[in-house]
Amino acid sequence: MKNYDYSIEEIENILFHLNYRWKLHSLCFWKGGPSPFSSETLYEGFEDFLSLRTYRSLVNLLADEAGERKLYFNFIEHFLQREVMPYEAELRTWMKGAAAYVKGQKIYFREIIPYCQKGSTREERLVLQKETRALCRFLRPFAVTFWEILLETLRDSLGFRDYLSYCGAKKEIDYNYYYDKIKEIMVETDELYFEAMEQWARERYKTGLKELTRFDAINLLSLTEFDHLFPAKALESLKSFFTKWDLDLGENPSITLEMDNDPEKSPQAICFVLQTPDEIYVLVKPQGGWIDLEGLGHELGHALFAASISPDLPFVHQEISMENALSEAFAFLIQNMTMTVPFMVEQLGVNEEIAVMLHKYKVLRDLSVFRRYGARFLSEVDMFQSEDFATGQRYSELMQRYTGFFYQPEACLFDLVPEFYSLDYVMAWMAEAAMEQELQNQFGQRWMFSKGASDLIKAWWAEGYKNEVNGFMVSNGLGNLSPEHILSRWEKIPISKDR
Repeated sequence: MKNYDYSIEEIENILFHLNYRWKLHSLCFWKGGPSPFSSETLYEGFEDFLSLRTYRSLVNLLADEAGERKLYFNFIEHFLQREVMPYEAELRTWMKGAAAYVKGQKIYFREIIPYCQKGSTREERLVLQKETRALCRFLRPFAVTFWEILLETLRDSLGFRDYLSYCGAKKEIDYNYYYDKIKEIMVETDELYFEAMEQWARERYKTGLKELTRFDAINLLSLTEFDHLFPAKALESLKSFFTKWDLDLGENPSITLEMDNDPEKSPQAICFVLQTPDEIYVLVKPQGGWIDLEGLGHELGHALFAASISPDLPFVHQEISMENALSEAFAFLIQNMTMTVPFMVEQLGVNEEIAVMLHKYKVLRDLSVFRRYGARFLSEVDMFQSEDFATGQRYSELMQRYTGFFYQPEACLFDLVPEFYSLDYVMAWMAEAAMEQELQNQFGQRWMFSKGASDLIKAWWAEGYKNEVNGFMVSNGLGNLSPEHILSRWEKIPISKDR
């Protein structure tokens, strides 16, 4: 294999195979089964390609045109992944066996979220908090090493000034602008949020918000208290709903939907797009209740988008996105649709009065989660600018300031997702709110039952990654990305009154 002067076609072909390998490896890990690749063999045979000599040639070849620019940064993704993979594998190995003990019950790291959602009391969650503090302190050196190697590689091998400059160049995002904008949104919604959340906390736990932790937030925001109102066949009803859009999940060879309860399978719902638009996996491990409905809806949003991308698009616009906000916006669109009043009443058979009540709590929950990701983004920017991403003190301060829940500083590195994915979520929520408003303007509150609406959504999906989220919004007449519509959504629902 040559180590320089690759043609565009050769680069696309190599990156296609590397992307597929990595996604297949991740899919196997999530399912709890063996991967055809180990951390030592994943990049076997591609050592010459993933070299600094190749990188230097790609800087000149790929830095200008939009499609070629995607290949340039896709190469960097694999270059970085190869460098950090041994350290990531070591961290995962230790994390897999790490467990907290709560009243004789062993709670593994990856089981913490479902445990808090469904099977715990406040007293048990306080014990879990103490246990996880010790676990995070033990695991922290492994996580710090991962980030130190990644940042060192970006700076010393690839020539980026720091992590913010790398992510900003890749995603073409002005992080300073969004840092200030998110702070504005937080301040604007402070009164609404804290009044409503304080009331909800006292109704649910008979105590104030300041006494609650992130583990209580997981429990509260899962809407578990309303699971007795969950229709028995809601998940099947959601799956069958898409026949109304001429999208039969049972007959779609592109989408494999796995909804078993294999004990080795990760409890978090997820979608893996191995190849667009032909090979897509949706993994759901049902826990029971509304969280399952939204989880399935969210991942089907990713899957249906990927499966609907036009096969006529070039490789870079089918397969490669520099950010995750557009796919996440489509995922939120389907997720949020599942808990609109028209959908709950007409598709799920929920009593209208109950549906209205559930929708109000769902909106409050979404406001809380929006603020969580907004606060996490602010803390990540501060941490990487100060190069203090290990103590977690800034993270803990900002998370409590903007969510009201206590977050342990020690958990910071285990709540950190690369490339400021928190901002991708925030941008996606804003885009989804604009999409839904457009659908309501054209087709009414019952838009999900309109053929015109489904045709419009499928037309959006067909564009693939021709544009990132900002470009998609403008090119489809949805305006520039802004918080206007999501703020309007929160303000329209009297979530702090008549509850």
